Amino acid sequence: MAQKEATVYILDLGRSMGEKRNGRNKTNLDWAMEYIWDKITTTVATGRKTALMGVVGFRTDETDVKGVIEEDEAEGFENIRVLVSLKQFLMPDIRTLQEQIKPSSTDSGDALSALAIAIQMIDAATTGKAGPLKYDRRIIMVTDGHGTLDVHDAAEISNKIKQDNIEVTVLGVDFDDPEYGFKEEDKDPQKQETEANLKGFTEDCDGRFGTLAEALSQLGIPRMKSTRPVPSYKGTLTLGNAADYDATLTIDVERYPCTSIAKPPNASSFVVRTDLGGGVGASTQSSATVAGGDYGADGQLAAVRNQRVYQVDNLDEPGTKKNVEIDELERGFEYGRTAVHISESDANIVNIETQPSLDLIGFVQEEKFERFLPMEKANYIIPQKANNQAQLALSSFIHALYESECYAVARLVTKENKPPFIVLLVPKIEPDYEALIDVELPFAEDMRRYKFPSLDKRLTISGKVITEHRDLPNEMLVKAMSDYVDAMDLTEFGRDEDGEPTEYMKFEDTYSPLLHRINHIIRWRATNNIYDKLPDPPQILTKYSAPPSDLIAQAQKQLAALKEASDVKKVPPKQKGRGKRTLRDREKPLSGLDVDALLGNPKRVKVDPGNLIPSFKQALAATDDLEAIQTAADDMGKSIRTYISSSVGESGYGRALEAIRVLREEITELEEPEIYNNFIRELKRDILDGKLKGDRREMWWKIRGSKYGLIDQKRSFASEVSEEEAAEFYKTS
Repeated sequence: MAQKEATVYILDLGRSMGEKRNGRNKTNLDWAMEYIWDKITTTVATGRKTALMGVVGFRTDETDVKGVIEEDEAEGFENIRVLVSLKQFLMPDIRTLQEQIKPSSTDSGDALSALAIAIQMIDAATTGKAGPLKYDRRIIMVTDGHGTLDVHDAAEISNKIKQDNIEVTVLGVDFDDPEYGFKEEDKDPQKQETEANLKGFTEDCDGRFGTLAEALSQLGIPRMKSTRPVPSYKGTLTLGNAADYDATLTIDVERYPCTSIAKPPNASSFVVRTDLGGGVGASTQSSATVAGGDYGADGQLAAVRNQRVYQVDNLDEPGTKKNVEIDELERGFEYGRTAVHISESDANIVNIETQPSLDLIGFVQEEKFERFLPMEKANYIIPQKANNQAQLALSSFIHALYESECYAVARLVTKENKPPFIVLLVPKIEPDYEALIDVELPFAEDMRRYKFPSLDKRLTISGKVITEHRDLPNEMLVKAMSDYVDAMDLTEFGRDEDGEPTEYMKFEDTYSPLLHRINHIIRWRATNNIYDKLPDPPQILTKYSAPPSDLIAQAQKQLAALKEASDVKKVPPKQKGRGKRTLRDREKPLSGLDVDALLGNPKRVKVDPGNLIPSFKQALAATDDLEAIQTAADDMGKSIRTYISSSVGESGYGRALEAIRVLREEITELEEPEIYNNFIRELKRDILDGKLKGDRREMWWKIRGSKYGLIDQKRSFASEVSEEEAAEFYKTS
């Protein structure tokens, strides 16, 4: 994979890009820029100087192609502007580009002419004296297709694209895509023609053509970072002492990383720049400042620089210290509260002089190896490249381990005078490659052994074994727990494309929320000056943060049996004070005075969203005032709406449904059905109108299926809703 890349983004800035279509609350241009900004900020975050980007706009009010096309050749390139020349993007470039991305007042400007400009920009930046350089060349065009398209030179442009090996991607606003399942109704004939011409051109130059909606839907999926593998060991895999004996096995191998921990970017510390000219002594600020005017009081920040100073007691002046250089110090180690000094000559005696090697020291049966022992990350061991003898020898060794169901144990030294460590070698055989996977094994000092009481028996002081005890699970509890674990099995809870059962939470579909959420916020913040809120996390990062609601609903029977078998009881709230007092005494304030009663105010208990249902019941039990009951019901309704609107998929629908059930039952018992009926009418309207952050119709079907609609006269005599009206309520319209 080439480490250098050159990407030019072609943006349609025509008048029609300022319109809002198909029910969107943002313009076509703003919608398209969500994709472009994500691609640009992702590249900027890498900080690679070899990742060049440029931006070209067409259907612009002005024409500016200087530096790309000579003035006498500029005919035919009207209403095209080079917004940013091909270079490494930095934060100031993003700010500058944001100011230029605005819809124009014209529809003139040819997309293929802008494509020709982009090809010329890439050709000039990626061609050296000896010919084309090794670059990944890409052109990404975003348009709504409402402009005209001059296809007279399409064949020549397509040939140039294939000749230069440029990858072309055309994304259209509301373009038809049968595979994605989108088709715009009542499409303008001009747009339909332009869309067909762009599609034919893209297919002719072996590019990619699609609708912008599909590209935006994939932005939430984290992109994996491809890194060039760097060998950590190049040497021999040896069985036996090759220095003293001839009958040894020696294979030339190389070691590459298999897995590695991806860490989020570190935060940097900055201070506001001050006048350093009059200062004396070492500065705590570096001369490198952050470019741009959006940082600091005056847009001038300085990076914080750390300075380390070593001091010792000054024997000439008791009570003072003097600075010394690190070269004048010798190493020491803490032993408790004592510093133990070790001279360099003594340290050389205990250091092990090692040479790079990978020596086999034993074998272990596969079934006898404990899976909790591996440490650190895994690595691949493959034969030396272009060495057929090593490939054959290592393949024979891998197959021998695989067929005998054994693992190998080896001593590895990666570099000269590096401390050795023990690794486990596991055979890996795939249709297209064979390798050994090594993982580090712990030494005795790395092991931590802890003792825990047995779960199936107890020993008395006299040595008697007790198998039945209040702290030991009985057979009924063990069976109930086993049934509940089986009911919550995710192995085949998911569905594949054909609707067949499959694993719900596949390894390749799970991502690190910490890493990708921080990167998501950084990219968003680079193009937004909003300080008081953050964007919602992508659904893919929160999808597996809670068990599926359908699975929880299916396991309710097993959960109830588990609660009964384990004798789960609600812990009463902790009471203030000490001593034995009656419940009546505990409910009184410590002062003996009921302040609310003295002031004529009813008792009110605040409904806590974190403990919703219990606190709601407590709020109803603490008052007989209708206004207080209405307030508690309103708080309950707000929490139910929060469950629904913040639900990722259907993860929060189960909690919302349970809260609706409790609200309905409690209000019915208080004979105030109108409070609930008003709530459920408004909730239905908000769900069907899409006011709860998206399409939540699935929640309405759950309410309908649970029969949590209006409280009619049959259920409560105080209701004014007839049975016919309650049945009519369940209809969607």
